Amino acid sequence: MNAPSVLAPPATISGRQWEIDALRGLMLVLMTLTHLPTRYATPMSQPFGFVSAAEGFVFLSALVAAKVYTARQRREGDEALTRGFHGRALKLWAVQGALLVALFTLIALLGLLMDQPAVTDLLSFYLERPLVAFVAGLMLIYNPPLLDILPLYILFMLASPLLLLSGGRRGWVLVLGASAALWAAAQADVGTHLYEAAAHWARIPVPARETGAFELLGWQFLWVLGLWMGARAAHGQPVLPALPPWVFRAAAGFALVALLWRHAAGQVPWPGAQGGFPALVNAAFDKWHLGPLRLLNLVALVLLLLRYGPALAARMPRPHVLELLGRASLPVFVAHLLLVLLALAFFGTAHDGRSWWVDSGLLAGAFAVLYAVAQASAAIDRHGAEVKARLKVRRERRRQARAEVQR
Repeated sequence: MNAPSVLAPPATISGRQWEIDALRGLMLVLMTLTHLPTRYATPMSQPFGFVSAAEGFVFLSALVAAKVYTARQRREGDEALTRGFHGRALKLWAVQGALLVALFTLIALLGLLMDQPAVTDLLSFYLERPLVAFVAGLMLIYNPPLLDILPLYILFMLASPLLLLSGGRRGWVLVLGASAALWAAAQADVGTHLYEAAAHWARIPVPARETGAFELLGWQFLWVLGLWMGARAAHGQPVLPALPPWVFRAAAGFALVALLWRHAAGQVPWPGAQGGFPALVNAAFDKWHLGPLRLLNLVALVLLLLRYGPALAARMPRPHVLELLGRASLPVFVAHLLLVLLALAFFGTAHDGRSWWVDSGLLAGAFAVLYAVAQASAAIDRHGAEVKARLKVRRERRRQARAEVQR
């Protein structure tokens, strides 16, 4: 007996879903809890197993983008799909550039004036070679910590039209297969070796360790999975084919084991492992390469969410605050990064000597700012929609007036 089609019915995923916005909002909350240098960062990071907010955010972003732009493609053609993704990539690149300017000026100045290692260590390459770092940053080659996820998004956005068009015309088996092969290569650090060879040939003065923590070849597989599921939704299909019940039972078992293991062992499955089997287990759960067991943990959670999420959402109160944050995901994400960098400049890394009141105040102030940013973004969006509506009415009136004159 196959699982029912609650795996995201077409009728519920065709428009904007508050559930997806709320999930994105939850990911932003978890990112803020993890990145802010407080005593809450470690216990609140990876609360659902060996999966972080970054994986959920990347996956949801790919699914939503594919759903939105594929629907636009069906209405307006292939060029609309490409324009949508490339326009979004350009916007993200501008945001990344602005973040780099803020990091290389205000944050760097504060870190130097306050002799703050949390900032100077983060910016060590920039402080050694500022011009190279700035140019390479704009070229998405140099990606300092905390600012290394948007370049990933930009590259994925640029590649997405080709992937979606290929999947739509030739089928997704080849696209998913090639993506899985690249992910497997990433587990052997093939991406790093390729970059080092290219950097040596092109004389790029940026070491591989300064290009960002996320392994591009590994994380692209997560993005491609999201594109595939989003494209299915845009075509009125369930986001996954029908699956037998044992798959969900296995997913529940794996997710439960990972959840208990994470909270028993901590952030690393096998703390202190230096080699042998324990080190292999840690590598299999590695975040930056998207290790196989980590990917399996994420897949298990996604399956459970798709299977039981709709029934849960129908019974739970609607989380309006999370929904608001998720709708304004980009400005809220940028604001959270700036807050984290300022906190590092003024307070440094988390340590036991700092008062609970200081850490709690940092969190409360940060979430108040993020909420205000989300409210402001919503107000701007409403104003923009009203302006567009008025312009549409004026155009329609002018059209009717010209028609009357012609009569």
